[in-house]
Amino acid sequence: MSEEKNIVLIGMPTSGKSTVGVIAAKMLGMDFIDTDIVLQKREGHKLREIIASRGIEAFLDREEQAVLSIDARHSVIATGGSVVYSDAAMKHLSENAAVVYLKISPEELRKRLTDVRGRGVVLHRGESLEEMYADRAALYERYCTVTIEENGTIEDTVRSVMEALHKE
Repeated sequence: MSEEKNIVLIGMPTSGKSTVGVIAAKMLGMDFIDTDIVLQKREGHKLREIIASRGIEAFLDREEQAVLSIDARHSVIATGGSVVYSDAAMKHLSENAAVVYLKISPEELRKRLTDVRGRGVVLHRGESLEEMYADRAALYERYCTVTIEENGTIEDTVRSVMEALHKE
């Protein structure tokens, strides 16, 4: 991988993007950016507060704007799970990056995601977790460069990411 290239982590809520991202950044000597934190700082509110007060469409628009504001080189970027709803955001993130999809199973998502509202997860009115999973999984597959099946420890996932990117 080029010295200037970024690593962008995409995947379902609770797939470990932030945790894996911090560890990978440390191991690779790269900067770390979490787009959810960028969004919260820009808005002055937690994700769940933005969704509750402004609605999902406004949240997605603000998420897109936050991502488009990022100008990073040699960084690991952990994204919010809903970033793939924005083609503009994904094009921006993909310009100079390997995009890694941290894939978890629908069963694992259900097990890990116990507080949808508290986490600030974009779930459209009447949409089930299974429907969200199917919708987003197709988008993650479309945008990714590499897919990592996450079925071990965080260390296993970080190792798999590093191995996959070494082949890039």
